[in-house]
Amino acid sequence: MLSHINIVLVGTTHPGNIGAVARAMKNMQMTNLRLVAPKIFPSADATSRASGADDILARAMVCDTLREAIADCQVVFGASARSRTISWPELTPRECVAEILTRHADEKIALVFGREHSGLTNEELDMCRYLLHIPCNPAFSSLNLAAAVQVICYELFVAAGSDQRKATGDRGECPLATAEQMESFYDHLHQTLIDIDFTQTDKSQSIMRRLRRIYNRIELDTKEVDILRGILRMSQGHKKSQKP
Repeated sequence: MLSHINIVLVGTTHPGNIGAVARAMKNMQMTNLRLVAPKIFPSADATSRASGADDILARAMVCDTLREAIADCQVVFGASARSRTISWPELTPRECVAEILTRHADEKIALVFGREHSGLTNEELDMCRYLLHIPCNPAFSSLNLAAAVQVICYELFVAAGSDQRKATGDRGECPLATAEQMESFYDHLHQTLIDIDFTQTDKSQSIMRRLRRIYNRIELDTKEVDILRGILRMSQGHKKSQKP
């Protein structure tokens, strides 16, 4: 039940942490690792810290950008230790696992973890449908990367072993849109808002974050994205036809 889940590490500085994550994953029968612009990889330090999880390192997908790494995923969770200015759906590891196994058991999932010292940027968190927050001691809340991955992988392993139910939601005949389809839609929406004079380029960031939140709640499927992009194209064409 865990083969559709991908662990994504963004901008990892220390290769040993990549190896430690691979070890944590293999402990819990997770196999899919994706790396976004790691500082050093492959590395002997990563192999050493993997302690036998070399197969996960060997199969790891290495990408230049987060957008590339999650392009084929339909639901994206971003680990974050800090709150956002704009409210965003936030889940604990246990809530995240329940969401995955009961509502998204048939869809490709990305669990995204950021840099050791600074986490994920706002722009990277914008690409995530949910924020994943691990509750811990408020006086000492710094989890190392492998520990954070181990927590969520453990919850997935335990839940998958005790509950083999398939997703209960009816998705109809169309699958959920992938992350790449959604990012292309957001690019199109952003440009349309500028074209129809709804917003200006330098003032659109806050509006786009709120719009992302709206569409993330809806969970668009591929057909719905096609319909919305058709509306955007018509809006752009109508505006152009009105110009003298």
